[in-house]
Amino acid sequence: MVWVPLRTTRTDRRAPLCAPTTRCTTMSLEWLMDWSWSLDGLRDFIATGIQSFRDCDATALAAVACLLVLFVWYCYHVGREQPRAYATVNALMQSAEANGVQNGYVYCHSPECVRCTHHDGLNQKLYHNLQEYAKRYSWSGMGRIHKGIREQGRYLNSRPSIQKPEVFFLPDLPTMPYFSRDAQKHDVELLERNFQTILCEFETLYKAFSNCSLPQGWKMNSTPSGEWFTFYLVNQGMCVPRNCRRCPRTYRLLGSLRTCIGNNVFGNACISVLSPGTVIAEHYGPTNIRIRCHLGLKTPSNCELVVGGEPQCWAEGRCLLFDDSFLHTAFHEGPPEEGPRVVFMVDLWHPNVAAAERQALDFIFAPGR
Repeated sequence: MVWVPLRTTRTDRRAPLCAPTTRCTTMSLEWLMDWSWSLDGLRDFIATGIQSFRDCDATALAAVACLLVLFVWYCYHVGREQPRAYATVNALMQSAEANGVQNGYVYCHSPECVRCTHHDGLNQKLYHNLQEYAKRYSWSGMGRIHKGIREQGRYLNSRPSIQKPEVFFLPDLPTMPYFSRDAQKHDVELLERNFQTILCEFETLYKAFSNCSLPQGWKMNSTPSGEWFTFYLVNQGMCVPRNCRRCPRTYRLLGSLRTCIGNNVFGNACISVLSPGTVIAEHYGPTNIRIRCHLGLKTPSNCELVVGGEPQCWAEGRCLLFDDSFLHTAFHEGPPEEGPRVVFMVDLWHPNVAAAERQALDFIFAPGR
């Protein structure tokens, strides 16, 4: 008998060392099979799509192709479109030295100012702005604005002399020289509740007049007689930051008003001061889309506002609403010892201008457009 050593023990000893390699090989083969299956499925999907495309009706294919071409053309056209070289609404409304800003205000020195002479390019610019707005948003609710822009020349030239806005007339708005407090009840009541706050900030500002003739931030307006000063927080839709920092509570109050015009060139908010003996020449405002609100801060005797031939007096702590597109004037004929007449003036939306129209007008008459 010959003894032969058994190899099973050695084989068994090697088996655990070879198991991981076998497992990895198996996993790789499975992955390759799955990948091959995925490619087969993708090939079948593409073949099915091509066959479906061949089976389609030729007319439908032509329609889809035309729509695709039109879409590509539209994207190309919009992408390369450049703004037209129109004069801006702001430039038509005003021209100023060194881009128009001096002490936070715009001073008009241009014969092309539409408040002095009607500019031929204004209607074209307004219509372009309206088209741009409608392209971005909608034509819905733009009937009156479109009508007003289309026939603006006729409206401005044929208006009766009692009401003649100098820049833009929106047709079919109720017209009256004065409005009741209920026209903008929320904002009127809010302003009147904050009467003392506004008055205190004005008195702090007015102390500077004892040190110099025209303190920084104040603007002197031309009048036939006397002196008329204004301190703007918002001037033609643009905030005057330096002035707002000096009247922080009054400026915050503007943000609480629901109908304050603050985003287009027709919106203003300021403190207006008339010294004794001052007469403001009769004039028209630029538009009928707003109501001008005067909150009386200091109201001496013999001070009047005349709008459309109807006189009214201010009262301290009370708001007076009027349409400044009517011919209007103001005067202070009180004695010097009674001091100046002071009002806080803010422009509010006309109550019959709809929300969609307000949004469009803010876009069309945005400062700088």
